[in-house]
Amino acid sequence: MEPLCPNLDLKPTPFSPISPRFSKPNSLSVHSHRFSCSDRRVTKKWRVPIVPSWFKAASNVRADEAQVCGQELMRSVGKGLLALAAAAAANYSIFCDSPAMAESLTVAFPVSRTTEVNSVQRTLVETWGLIRETFVDPTFNHQDWDLKLQQTMVEMFPLRSADAAYMKISGMLSTLGDPFTRIISPKEYQSFRIGSNGNLQGVGLFISTEPRTGHLVVLSCVEGSPAARAGIHEGDELVEINGENLDGVDTEVAVQKLRGRVGTTVTVKVQSSNDLGSDSSIQEVKLPREYIKLSPISTATIPHRTPDGRLTKTGYVKLSAFSQTAAADMENAINEMKSQGVHSYILDLRNNPGGLVKAGLDVAQIWLDGDETLVNTIDREGNLLPINMVNGHAITHDPLVVLVNEGSASASEILAGALHDNRRATLVGHRTFGKGKIQSVTELHDGSALFVTVAKYLSPALHDIDQVGIAPDVQCTTEMLNSSKESTSKEKSSVSSLEADSCVLVAEHELDIQESKGTAS
Repeated sequence: MEPLCPNLDLKPTPFSPISPRFSKPNSLSVHSHRFSCSDRRVTKKWRVPIVPSWFKAASNVRADEAQVCGQELMRSVGKGLLALAAAAAANYSIFCDSPAMAESLTVAFPVSRTTEVNSVQRTLVETWGLIRETFVDPTFNHQDWDLKLQQTMVEMFPLRSADAAYMKISGMLSTLGDPFTRIISPKEYQSFRIGSNGNLQGVGLFISTEPRTGHLVVLSCVEGSPAARAGIHEGDELVEINGENLDGVDTEVAVQKLRGRVGTTVTVKVQSSNDLGSDSSIQEVKLPREYIKLSPISTATIPHRTPDGRLTKTGYVKLSAFSQTAAADMENAINEMKSQGVHSYILDLRNNPGGLVKAGLDVAQIWLDGDETLVNTIDREGNLLPINMVNGHAITHDPLVVLVNEGSASASEILAGALHDNRRATLVGHRTFGKGKIQSVTELHDGSALFVTVAKYLSPALHDIDQVGIAPDVQCTTEMLNSSKESTSKEKSSVSSLEADSCVLVAEHELDIQESKGTAS
């Protein structure tokens, strides 16, 4: 995958007191190459001041070549900064070499004499530049983004700790009005990468910020994890972690607090989703941290008797997250079940909070043929960009039902929309979460990472998903029923549980309908 802006670079000019050259950011792309700079067709030059107005360049120097000497800088900054600036300045050029965005930007700022704050100043400039290049809203929430850099740098300059400086960056990002655009520390980013790879040490919770309230809610629990054993359920709200109130706490920060070395414990306060607003519904739970294996796929073979009396096999596939191995694991699972005589499938995306968007697109291609549209994106210029398969070949054409609910989010919704709108699957369950924005993830020079919302997406049939979700074709209850069926599978207890799941029973009925219409291969 290509980074969103592969040629974005930050470097000090020769006169700068900071000598090391910034390395190019490593970009962990979570979406298609269609979002590279050269694909955005931007021809309009930026018309904002190249050098922030609080740094005055000599009048005979072109703005894009401005060199700000220490003496001139001292005259331009306010009196309050005069004693602190110490005539030190850094001058950074931000550029992108694509034909569409071949322009240079020079940013000058007073360098903090606190080394760790100085490093965060570099991170601030990187962050600001990436937002300016790629953020989905070109108005930056109707504010002057160049002025925002000026204000944040002024606020950061007198600080004495990196933590305080990072808070200023977070504050700057919060003004964009998008909870999914955020910065995380190097340690938090390592945890994010570990989670995407499928292994972590923690309590087994998937959490997210509810956009309407800003509260942290549980999307799902890993089966058999400490959180699941403690009775925490999807929809519950996290109130405290180790005595710290979580109002206004970012999702990644909360995740980092939950994770930790195996053998340690973490105490959480959780408010039940069944009685939100009542103090009596808040429980305090002490959870041990364990190795959590995030195997994204679990399967079972369910014996099924059709309306005409035939005994068949239905393949059940539970996809819990979109990790790097999700598509390969899915393909292996389908091939294994085909070899066992399975002729219909239930794909369970309930409580799947998403993950790598590319993984969702890759999974969709396991079930679809041809050049079908998988998802439509809308970039910052309002261009509608369909993402299509290229000569796709499904590994099975047997009937398919997809289970979704309120915990199915992001990549789950992209996959569900792709299968539904291309008439490959029937959706059963409840309306999905409604996260219709796509983020890029870029590693910055200090090992921190910037998540930026770079596009919105619509389903192949152009249905809006963000804060709306996807409505299923058929609803089902969430109650578990008494099952009298005899299981012939080796996984008897697992299959018995599935046969008692009312949504699975509805799915089996929908599979019978599909087969009666001749949709099976």
